[in-house]
Order: sequence, then structure tokens, then C-alpha cells
Amino acid sequence: MPVPSGLPADAVKHVFYLHGFASGATSTKARWLAGRLEPHGVELLCPDFNLPDFSTLTVARMIADVDRWMAPLGGERIALFGSSLGALVAYHAAAANAAIDRLILLAPALDIAPSLRRGLGGPRMDEWQRDGSLEVFHFGHNEPRRVNYALFEDCGRYDPFSTPLEIPILIFQGRRDEAVSPEMVEGFASTRPNVELHLVDDDHQLIASLPYIWEHSARFLGLKG
Repeated sequence: MPVPSGLPADAVKHVFYLHGFASGATSTKARWLAGRLEPHGVELLCPDFNLPDFSTLTVARMIADVDRWMAPLGGERIALFGSSLGALVAYHAAAANAAIDRLILLAPALDIAPSLRRGLGGPRMDEWQRDGSLEVFHFGHNEPRRVNYALFEDCGRYDPFSTPLEIPILIFQGRRDEAVSPEMVEGFASTRPNVELHLVDDDHQLIASLPYIWEHSARFLGLKG
């Protein structure tokens, strides 16, 4: 992809959006951010982690998908937006690839196993482990879909708290988030000088905060407004 003309010298050239669990590449946030980037000549690239099959989703597969999408860019500077589970993927993709030079994390499920337990509840977690798969509502498809317990087992391999990453990180976290703990996110940011945290009066989706998110993200990406 050619470098868009008119970008500031410090502007990132390629931006990805990594959607969350049971969401999709055409989510509200993905479409909104794409519309903000387009006037700057920057395309928002959105891998669809539901392919080839949502049921076989794992964090490892998501990271591999990011690597595959980045390969044609030839090592040029990349920024990642990551939402919820996609934020965990963004963090670990960046830890493994030097081309990623900044992250914007939205309601980041950095403690993914507790976040899943919190979101599903104990009885459903027991059902998931017992049956090997669980039916969840998929917001991207607007219908129930099954996902294998291998996702939860794989989550245990990924711990941002013990994985060093020194690139600039911008985080937006809702104070009324019932899926991702605001206290956990605050604790993560408090010990990392490379992390800029914005706590907002919003829920997990952060839809009401999108204008505020864009204002600070544009500056962080080296864009003008």
C-alpha cells in the first residue's frame, strides 16, 4: 500500500482494528473509526477472526491472523486498535512484531480468563468445560453460535502483566464496564510509564465515548483531528 500523501512525518501509515469476542470486522466501532481515518487517506484494516469458523477461535489463531495480514506491508510502521479480547491479541502481537509501534486498547480484557468468567458466570463456565463447547450470542452475526472450550484453555498462555512491552500504549476504559474490571486496567497502567490511560463514564462497548476516543487517538496516531 503506498504511503498516503499529506500525512505528518510522525503519522503511522497502517492502522488495524482487532475486534472482540463474538463481534466482527464490521462492528459499530470498526465502521466509526474507519470513517474517521478515511479523510486522512488511511485505510482501517479489519481482520475477521470468525473465519474460518467461530467455534475454533483461539488467541493463538487470532495472533497468527494478524501476522498474516501484516506480512504484505513489508515491515512498515503499524498501529493496532484492539477491543476487549482483540486488545489482548494486539498486545501479544506487538510483543512479537517490531513493526507494531503503538497500541490503542479499548476496554482491554488483559486478564482474559477472569473476564470470561465474569461475563459468563460460574454455571456457564462449568457447562463450557463439561460439554467442550458453549452457545453464546454472537453480536456480529446477530444469532447464537458455539465456541469450543479450547479458547479458554488457550487464554492461559497469554499474560500481559508478565510480558514486557515498551511501545506507547493508549487505553480507554469505561468506569461502568461489567465485563472488564476498571480496577484491573488501572492497576496495569499504573506501573507502566509507556501507558496513557483514560477512564470514561461508559460501559464495555464505549459507544458514547467514540468522539472522545477519536480526539485522543488522532493525536496519538500523529494525525490532525
